[in-house]
Amino acid sequence: MKFLIFSEDGSNICGIATKLRDNGEVYGVTIEGEESKCLQYGLKEVYALKGRPMGDNCFKALNKIDLTNFDRIFISSSPLGRDIAGMIASSIRSIVITEAFDFHLEGENIRTKRFFFGGKTILEEESSAKVITVQPGSFEPEKVDGNTPVTMADLEVSSITLDQEVEKERSGTDIESAPILVSIGRGIGKKEAIDQIMPLVEAVHGELSGSRPVCLDYKWLTEERQVGLSGKKVKPRVYIALGISGQIQHIAGMRGSKTVIAVNKDKDAPIFQECDYGIVGDLFQVVPKLVSALKQ
Repeated sequence: MKFLIFSEDGSNICGIATKLRDNGEVYGVTIEGEESKCLQYGLKEVYALKGRPMGDNCFKALNKIDLTNFDRIFISSSPLGRDIAGMIASSIRSIVITEAFDFHLEGENIRTKRFFFGGKTILEEESSAKVITVQPGSFEPEKVDGNTPVTMADLEVSSITLDQEVEKERSGTDIESAPILVSIGRGIGKKEAIDQIMPLVEAVHGELSGSRPVCLDYKWLTEERQVGLSGKKVKPRVYIALGISGQIQHIAGMRGSKTVIAVNKDKDAPIFQECDYGIVGDLFQVVPKLVSALKQ
């Protein structure tokens, strides 16, 4: 079988390639400058597109590779990726499965999993879909020996005119790659309480993240630190949830964490159904004890 993966961020190709490479030949397409991120993950070849990427010119570039040669096409789910996915599906007369976080090949079909009803449940489907958009960070990348050859290709000038581009304010924090996250919910009570949480963040050499209310409603943290269905999907080695009730929308963003530790004074909080270690108690009494133990 032959598979094609597209992502403007080369690192998003790595995990999908790891998932697919034992099932056939895997080819990748990314933007010039991103190709170096995915050269040790068992791909047969990587195409690097040179120029300003927009939906129409990326689709044309992919068409030149001949999309009909591939059994399935996987696209990292981003605004650009979702735009291209629809064009590809229309051109090869296929349905699209969107926002998959897991998939398994079942003969001629593919079995996919994605969140449904706003993250309240998981929808598992088996279909003949040839185009699948995949949530970034869904699979753990694993390197293999050898480098992948790179072919450069020029993007045509897009028919889309960009009038203005405004960058969001960013702090440079990348919670998606952090091995340890200390995540706070509205249970901390007020923004000033973050100062009492930071000693734990520093003691575990982690990054601070938060739930939707903390990041979007109260704005105690910036949007880029939000974990959840509408925020970042994270898979740290350790995820420490402080004052987070554990609604399904938040769980959807951190379900891939290796070890989950939760502190909440509500013994019936849903987070305790998802954690490996749970502490029922006042986080402002528990956190100093954790910091003290870590320093010993």
